[in-house]
Amino acid sequence: MRSRTLIWINFFFATLVVVGVFLQTYFIAAYFSGAGEGALDAHAVTGGIVVHGAELLVFLSALIGYWRVWRWVGWSFLLLLIGTVQIFLSPPDEDPLSGWVHGLHGLLALFVLVIASVIAHHGLKVLRRTEPALVSGPPAP
Repeated sequence: MRSRTLIWINFFFATLVVVGVFLQTYFIAAYFSGAGEGALDAHAVTGGIVVHGAELLVFLSALIGYWRVWRWVGWSFLLLLIGTVQIFLSPPDEDPLSGWVHGLHGLLALFVLVIASVIAHHGLKVLRRTEPALVSGPPAP
Protein backbone atom coordinates (compact mmCIF):
# COMPACT_ATOMS: atom_id res chain seq x y z
CA MET A 1 0.00 0.00 0.00
CA ARG A 2 2.87 2.37 0.79
CA SER A 3 4.25 1.91 -2.72
CA ARG A 4 0.91 2.71 -4.30
CA THR A 5 0.69 5.98 -2.35
CA LEU A 6 4.21 6.91 -3.40
CA ILE A 7 3.41 6.14 -7.02
CA TRP A 8 0.41 8.48 -6.76
CA ILE A 9 2.78 11.13 -5.41
CA ASN A 10 5.23 10.37 -8.23
CA PHE A 11 2.46 10.62 -10.84
CA PHE A 12 1.16 13.89 -9.37
CA PHE A 13 4.53 15.63 -9.32
CA ALA A 14 5.53 14.34 -12.78
CA THR A 15 2.26 15.80 -14.07
CA LEU A 16 3.03 19.04 -12.23
CA VAL A 17 6.38 19.19 -14.05
CA VAL A 18 4.60 18.80 -17.40
CA VAL A 19 2.10 21.56 -16.61
CA GLY A 20 4.89 23.73 -15.20
CA VAL A 21 6.96 23.49 -18.37
CA PHE A 22 3.97 24.64 -20.41
CA LEU A 23 3.46 27.56 -18.01
CA GLN A 24 7.14 28.49 -18.21
CA THR A 25 6.93 28.49 -22.00
CA TYR A 26 3.94 30.83 -21.84
CA PHE A 27 5.65 33.15 -19.35
CA ILE A 28 8.88 33.44 -21.33
CA ALA A 29 6.97 33.98 -24.58
CA ALA A 30 4.93 36.70 -22.85
CA TYR A 31 8.15 38.32 -21.62
CA PHE A 32 9.70 38.37 -25.09
CA SER A 33 6.43 39.72 -26.46
CA GLY A 34 6.61 42.74 -24.16
CA ALA A 35 4.71 41.67 -21.05
CA GLY A 36 7.48 43.03 -18.82
CA GLU A 37 9.57 41.83 -15.92
CA GLY A 38 6.59 40.24 -14.17
CA ALA A 39 6.45 37.53 -16.83
CA LEU A 40 10.19 36.87 -16.45
CA ASP A 41 9.78 36.66 -12.68
CA ALA A 42 6.87 34.23 -13.10
CA HIS A 43 9.04 32.14 -15.43
CA ALA A 44 11.86 32.05 -12.88
CA VAL A 45 9.64 31.22 -9.90
CA THR A 46 7.70 28.54 -11.78
CA GLY A 47 10.92 26.92 -12.97
CA GLY A 48 13.25 27.38 -10.04
CA ILE A 49 10.82 26.62 -7.25
CA VAL A 50 7.76 24.77 -8.54
CA VAL A 51 9.13 22.66 -11.39
CA HIS A 52 12.55 21.93 -9.92
CA GLY A 53 11.01 21.12 -6.53
CA ALA A 54 8.56 18.78 -8.27
CA GLU A 55 11.46 17.10 -10.11
CA LEU A 56 13.14 16.42 -6.77
CA LEU A 57 9.91 14.95 -5.36
CA VAL A 58 9.47 12.80 -8.49
CA PHE A 59 12.90 11.30 -7.85
CA LEU A 60 12.42 10.80 -4.11
CA SER A 61 9.00 9.20 -4.53
CA ALA A 62 10.35 6.96 -7.31
CA LEU A 63 13.32 5.93 -5.21
CA ILE A 64 10.98 4.49 -2.58
CA GLY A 65 7.82 3.77 -4.59
CA TYR A 66 9.64 1.98 -7.41
CA TRP A 67 12.27 0.39 -5.18
CA ARG A 68 14.07 -2.38 -7.11
CA VAL A 69 12.47 -1.24 -10.37
CA TRP A 70 15.64 0.63 -11.27
CA ARG A 71 14.51 1.58 -14.75
CA TRP A 72 11.91 3.99 -13.35
CA VAL A 73 14.16 5.20 -10.57
CA GLY A 74 16.72 5.94 -13.29
CA TRP A 75 14.22 7.86 -15.44
CA SER A 76 13.25 9.92 -12.39
CA PHE A 77 16.90 10.62 -11.60
CA LEU A 78 17.49 11.63 -15.23
CA LEU A 79 14.59 14.08 -14.96
CA LEU A 80 16.15 15.67 -11.87
CA LEU A 81 19.63 15.72 -13.44
CA ILE A 82 18.54 17.37 -16.69
CA GLY A 83 16.32 19.80 -14.80
CA THR A 84 19.26 20.81 -12.61
CA VAL A 85 21.65 21.24 -15.54
CA GLN A 86 18.98 23.24 -17.34
CA ILE A 87 18.74 25.73 -14.47
CA PHE A 88 22.48 26.40 -14.58
CA LEU A 89 22.28 27.15 -18.30
CA SER A 90 19.76 29.97 -17.88
CA PRO A 91 21.58 32.96 -16.34
CA PRO A 92 22.67 35.61 -18.84
CA ASP A 93 26.18 37.01 -18.80
CA GLU A 94 28.18 39.53 -20.84
CA ASP A 95 29.87 37.07 -23.24
CA PRO A 96 28.26 37.48 -26.69
CA LEU A 97 28.70 33.76 -27.43
CA SER A 98 26.97 32.75 -24.20
CA GLY A 99 23.59 33.02 -25.90
CA TRP A 100 24.41 29.85 -27.81
CA VAL A 101 25.18 28.04 -24.57
CA HIS A 102 22.19 29.48 -22.75
CA GLY A 103 19.99 28.45 -25.66
CA LEU A 104 20.44 24.91 -24.34
CA HIS A 105 18.21 25.99 -21.44
CA GLY A 106 15.20 26.01 -23.76
CA LEU A 107 16.26 22.85 -25.59
CA LEU A 108 16.65 20.90 -22.36
CA ALA A 109 13.17 22.08 -21.32
CA LEU A 110 11.85 19.89 -24.14
CA PHE A 111 13.73 16.90 -22.71
CA VAL A 112 12.30 17.65 -19.25
CA LEU A 113 8.81 17.80 -20.75
CA VAL A 114 9.17 14.47 -22.57
CA ILE A 115 10.77 12.61 -19.64
CA ALA A 116 8.18 13.91 -17.16
CA SER A 117 5.41 12.90 -19.59
CA VAL A 118 6.82 9.38 -19.89
CA ILE A 119 7.07 9.06 -16.10
CA ALA A 120 3.53 10.37 -15.58
CA HIS A 121 2.14 8.07 -18.29
CA HIS A 122 3.86 5.05 -16.75
CA GLY A 123 2.62 5.98 -13.29
CA LEU A 124 -0.94 6.21 -14.56
CA LYS A 125 -0.64 2.78 -16.17
CA VAL A 126 0.70 1.29 -12.94
CA LEU A 127 -2.03 2.93 -10.86
CA ARG A 128 -4.74 1.50 -13.11
CA ARG A 129 -3.55 -2.02 -12.34
CA THR A 130 -4.98 -3.73 -9.29
CA GLU A 131 -2.38 -6.37 -8.46
CA PRO A 132 0.02 -5.12 -5.78
CA ALA A 133 2.92 -7.12 -7.28
CA LEU A 134 2.72 -4.97 -10.41
CA VAL A 135 3.09 -1.84 -8.35
CA SER A 136 6.03 -2.77 -6.16
CA GLY A 137 8.27 -4.45 -8.73
CA PRO A 138 9.57 -7.92 -9.40
CA PRO A 139 9.46 -10.56 -6.65
CA ALA A 140 12.56 -11.17 -4.58
CA PRO A 141 14.81 -13.99 -5.77
